[in-house]
Amino acid sequence: MDLEKAFGEYIRSLQLFTSGDKLLLAVSGGVDSMVLCELCHRAGFPFGIAHCNFQLRDEESDRDEAFVKDAALRYNVSFHVIRFDTKKLADEKKLSVQEMARELRYHWFEELRKSTPYDFVFTAHHADDNIETVTMNFFRGTGIRGMRGMEPRQDHLIRPLLFARRKQIEAFAQSENIRFVTDKTNLEDHYTRNYFRLQVLPLVEKVFPAANENLLHNINRFRDVETLYHEAVTRHKKNLMVEAGKEVHIPVLKLKKTPAFQTILFEILSTYGFTAAQSTEALSLLESETGRFISSDTYRVIRNRDWLIIAPVEDNEEGLVVIEGPGKWNLGTALIEIDQMKWENQAWPGDPYMTYLDAAQIKFPLILRRWKQGDYFYPLGMPKKKKLARFFIDQKLSRTQKENIRVLEMDKKIVWIPGYRIDDRFKVTGKTMQVLKMSFLASEHHS
Repeated sequence: MDLEKAFGEYIRSLQLFTSGDKLLLAVSGGVDSMVLCELCHRAGFPFGIAHCNFQLRDEESDRDEAFVKDAALRYNVSFHVIRFDTKKLADEKKLSVQEMARELRYHWFEELRKSTPYDFVFTAHHADDNIETVTMNFFRGTGIRGMRGMEPRQDHLIRPLLFARRKQIEAFAQSENIRFVTDKTNLEDHYTRNYFRLQVLPLVEKVFPAANENLLHNINRFRDVETLYHEAVTRHKKNLMVEAGKEVHIPVLKLKKTPAFQTILFEILSTYGFTAAQSTEALSLLESETGRFISSDTYRVIRNRDWLIIAPVEDNEEGLVVIEGPGKWNLGTALIEIDQMKWENQAWPGDPYMTYLDAAQIKFPLILRRWKQGDYFYPLGMPKKKKLARFFIDQKLSRTQKENIRVLEMDKKIVWIPGYRIDDRFKVTGKTMQVLKMSFLASEHHS
């Protein structure tokens, strides 16, 4: 294949951009992005170069930056560079380094595009990248939309090399003496994409030698399939979903009579932040009693008599607070403060609105919310669970007192009722090394 000719034909056939557009090329210095530079240069496209230094590989990261800067000088084009403390930011946001790098990269490219004369951002993703993406999406459970892979154009992002295989790009680089740098982490398989590239797909090809080519053909078919699929799903969603204020109500019997109702439910719930696994779990609500629910970060789907109700995660007038880690968190007139510290047999606080929990037993995020009927916990010192309603009766609480009570929840388990009792499963023990010191303040009890 003549890569240079095929590059031009691919862009023209899909009308990816017009001749007057200025392009911002995302260039790492690797073979794919350096070939992209050369192809754009030969085609006479006006372009600039953007490079992200993620500072993850010490002197190699600086080497790559210098290499790309030198390439920009050789092509006589603008050079834009940014440095990220990726590891620190990933730790702060509790993301993997790869997820953080991707988020930083695309956010910066878009900011750069908006603040400069560039019309589109070009990336050097090729056909093999698309094969890997589709395969990973299949195992992630993204549904039919994940099977279409990466699009040649998404808004202002263009991938003009999606037609080319990795071997074709490397052969072009060799024949045209195109210089590039090698990222040694591409040869390590502890990153998900590399694992699929280096381990999974080669094993599949041993059994099915044409597997990758077949996947590429299927990607094109899946794009057409998705168009038809989307039309059918939209029609069924319109027939099933009844809006009621902030909530959406779905009649259970009608849903169960809908063709492929499991898939329809998945498509409905995915728009509210539910994962594929949670959508499968939600199927059990079709056979459950009233009151059962499944939660995403922002919504709950609740079985209520003959309906499934999708409702924002709110209680009364005040919403829930998702607590992502130690720090101060507000809920209307209430405040919770969490500090992590070493356990050294500290004096137990006399204030019932302060407590210590075994940090090893707590997994963030936590949810601070008002209590509701059906809630239960294992009161400190008791081996059996107890409904909060019964616990409050035993505590001789008034109706007003009960209305003002919040609970701290982790993965549907109540860990603490501020002012009253912690759950026995999260108490400090002789094995405790680190604790979470929790302080709760609310206008109802601290004026």
